[in-house]
Amino acid sequence: MCMIQLSGIYILTNCPSRRCKDGKKNFCIKESIMAIATHLGPWLLGTVKNTTGTTAGTVRNTGATIVAQTGTIGAAGTTTIGYLPAGALITSVQLITTTLFDAGTVTIRVAGTAITSAFTLPTSNFGPTAITAATTTGAAALYNNVGTTDVAVTAVVATAASGAGTVVIGYMVRNADGTYQPTAFTA
Repeated sequence: MCMIQLSGIYILTNCPSRRCKDGKKNFCIKESIMAIATHLGPWLLGTVKNTTGTTAGTVRNTGATIVAQTGTIGAAGTTTIGYLPAGALITSVQLITTTLFDAGTVTIRVAGTAITSAFTLPTSNFGPTAITAATTTGAAALYNNVGTTDVAVTAVVATAASGAGTVVIGYMVRNADGTYQPTAFTA
């Protein structure tokens, strides 16, 4: 059987009229289907799973992946952006402006606590902009670990009558206790 590696998921059907170089029957793509996969818990990537020495290539180098959730905002009001899993470590908050705002600010909250300062909404520039983290102990604690239960992320827009954008919150998926590596691997 001839195979060509293609991205996505495909349903293959036998094509008797086509032959591979080795004379075997080829398979035709009948239908391309997009797929979504769900992975629970930290997804560790790296080349060394267990430490077996003290030099590069022998020390565990796996790390958790960073993912994101998005939600759209508009005129004044509170919008739920999404829900972060327990133990998540927040890495970034951005606003992608798609329609310029007339005025106003946005504050991002996690579990009801502001994690960003009131960010002035863009009135003249489109595109992505980083939203500055609040400099409070409560915000710092939530950036470091959202807690032992899932939490809501909300955007509070004040005094904007028009405009639109997408809030992107990046985070590292970790265990509910904030760890991302098990203390011991099992077979």
